[in-house]
Amino acid sequence: MRVLIVLTLSALIYASPVSASMQGYAQVTPDGKAAVATVQPRATEAAMTVLKEGGNAVDAAVAAALALGVVDGHNSGIGGGCFAIVRWADGSIEALDGREMAPAAASRDMYVRDGVVVKGLSRTGALASGVPGSVAVYDYMLKKGGALARDKVYAPSIELAQKGFPIDQIYADRLARHRQTLAGFEGSAAVLLNAEGQPWPAGHLLQQPDLAATYRALAKEGADYFYRGEFAQAVERWMKANEGLITAADFARYKMLHRKPVYSQYRDYEVVGFGPPSSGGVHVAEILNTLQTFELAELDEVSRYHVIAEAMKLAFADRAYWLGDPAFVDVPKGLVSDEYARKRAASISLERVQENVQHGTPKGSDINLFDKHTTHIAAADSDGNWVAITTTVNTDFGSKVIIPGTGVVMNNQMDDFVAQPGVANIYGLVGSEANAVAPGKRPLSSMSPTLLLRGGKPVMTLGAAGGPTIITQVVQAIVQHIDLGKPLYEALVSPRIHHQWQPNTLYLEPVASDALRDGLKNLGHNIKSLGPYGSTQAIEWRDGKFTAVSEPRLEQRNKH
Repeated sequence: MRVLIVLTLSALIYASPVSASMQGYAQVTPDGKAAVATVQPRATEAAMTVLKEGGNAVDAAVAAALALGVVDGHNSGIGGGCFAIVRWADGSIEALDGREMAPAAASRDMYVRDGVVVKGLSRTGALASGVPGSVAVYDYMLKKGGALARDKVYAPSIELAQKGFPIDQIYADRLARHRQTLAGFEGSAAVLLNAEGQPWPAGHLLQQPDLAATYRALAKEGADYFYRGEFAQAVERWMKANEGLITAADFARYKMLHRKPVYSQYRDYEVVGFGPPSSGGVHVAEILNTLQTFELAELDEVSRYHVIAEAMKLAFADRAYWLGDPAFVDVPKGLVSDEYARKRAASISLERVQENVQHGTPKGSDINLFDKHTTHIAAADSDGNWVAITTTVNTDFGSKVIIPGTGVVMNNQMDDFVAQPGVANIYGLVGSEANAVAPGKRPLSSMSPTLLLRGGKPVMTLGAAGGPTIITQVVQAIVQHIDLGKPLYEALVSPRIHHQWQPNTLYLEPVASDALRDGLKNLGHNIKSLGPYGSTQAIEWRDGKFTAVSEPRLEQRNKH
């Protein structure tokens, strides 16, 4: 699961009706010049503390991400990776790749035993992790655009880890769900289970002194501590003792990469997304390009959702065939061209679902290529800094491994590679040789940090959490807001669908009307319920004011 947070600086926090219980996720500074919205009130408070001390959007975004690694560690943390799109105050835009990297000793068939994929190997334990990249991105951001000293940005999270916080019901439920697996790893059991090996209940004061010590070292030494210092050596020691592959040398080789953002046009907005190895930017653009050939606002509800589902299906078929790390495979830029979108859109009928959908072949697929090179955080400030970060350790508690003495949960991002062509990962996604494991390669991702410009000025940023549904959540938020004119809150609360080509299933939230469900069935869709799922958050600049909206479904989940 990818967890999403949004952080924004604004004079107006909500322009749409939001229940009072959700307002703990969003705060406005007393002077009305800054605001923060996240999926975790303690992360919001950490960012607010940094803002009060004179920090900017960059400082606040990093502070929120670090705090989430403490209070929401089942979803994100410095043992994972991220993609970030930053629009700096001078108007320049950078796409920063902090995706995890396969170790040098990784191999194509490392999860195959006797010709069969052993799925657990890529999901749990020593072989499941790639070299983490989030720290490299955060360090770069603070050095280039932060307004505060690094120790001030880390300070709120260090205090949270050291003094502890009472875990909520969601955290307790995740611990209970994974108790048996967590118990198999000494470092994890020492932090997340009691002396009898039982999960901590809701309300337990979770203190993480080892994580606090790691944060202190990072605050003092920066990324060098992580990639060339004691942390890297601690990981190597544990890996050697547990038949893992990652070494200190792998950490030393890791580098944050600068990617070229993916630019596309939707209606009169310029959409800025993240390129491969993110599939998010490519396929958000591809789906929107396909939808642009239809007047969605003029279609009835069933037809509109049908067209959106068919566009999703086409894009995910392309994802499975073409997408991978562009340093290792050829990813055609034509996937985001208007010409290709019109060709794919022509196959969509308003009367019936498409059968036997396959990938397409865009023009120039052999020569016009992308360069060889899941918590979401978005931030904006009055100086013109806009930040969108999607970060994750992948599934709950990542590989379930906390490296002893560090407090850091290691990712299980190696499961985002294709263990064998045609074999689905934990999200049901299948892929081709393009996304096979290789030394130093970065796995394909659905993370989709997105920025919208109008007239060259940033007007909206959004992102999502929820595995492959990240892509479809972002698309639907844009369509509901831009095409149908709904305020951000209403756009996010609208019923969602998801189709990822394989399995050939259209997932529909239970809140959808019977008329919509029956109408889609009559068009040939195989409907299954899913939800409420995902977590989208968005920021908009309109009429001289910011509007920030937290995922409406969070309130419903937190009641259970």
